[in-house]
Order: sequence, then C-alpha cells, then structure tokens
Amino acid sequence: MTIKLSKTEQRIRRHRRIRAKVSGTSLRPRLSVFKSNNYIIAQLIDDTKGVTLVAVSDKGLKGKTKTLRAKEAGSAFAKMSLAKGFTMVVFDRGGFIYTGRIRAFAEAARAGGLSF
Repeated sequence: MTIKLSKTEQRIRRHRRIRAKVSGTSLRPRLSVFKSNNYIIAQLIDDTKGVTLVAVSDKGLKGKTKTLRAKEAGSAFAKMSLAKGFTMVVFDRGGFIYTGRIRAFAEAARAGGLSF
C-alpha cells in the first residue's frame, strides 16, 4: 500500500536527504534557499555554531517578475557575503528543483563572486 504525499511533504523529504549530506562550517558556510509562492529567502548558515551569518530576501527588491527579483537577490547576497569575507559556500537548494527562481538566484550569486 503506497501513501500519496503532498508536494510539500515530498519537498521536505528531499530536503532531509540533502541535509543529511550537506553541512556548513565557519570556513565554508551553507547557503540555504527557501522559495515561497511570492518571495525567495536565502541565508548563509554556520551549522557548527547554529548561527545565521548573512540573510537576504527579495521582498524590497524591484523587478517585474519573480525570476528577475531572484536574480537581484542573488547578486545582493553575493555582495553581502563577500563583504563579510565568505567566497566559498555549500549550496542547499532546500528540496526545491534546480530550475526557475532557484537557478536564477544561484547563477546570480556565482556571477557575483561566490563559488559553489
């Protein structure tokens, strides 16, 4: 007997599998991305201390589409991370598929100087 899981439950399962393998340190923190229906939120997390080092959201950013706002958020995140001295990060897509806004954010962050 198989149980039908909702999209959210499937994403949470994927995220748990990813988090079992991905962890951030103080030298190479974890870039965690969350996507809601309206916004995208990203954090740079040191998992050894349990501290958020940098956080950004696309709530106040200008852009006609959500994808353009995600690109702006990615470049802003890269600038903030570089200002704090972080160049290498571990990317945690949060169980979301690597397309659309997640991909736009990641590519903008890479173009801004982050390496992952």
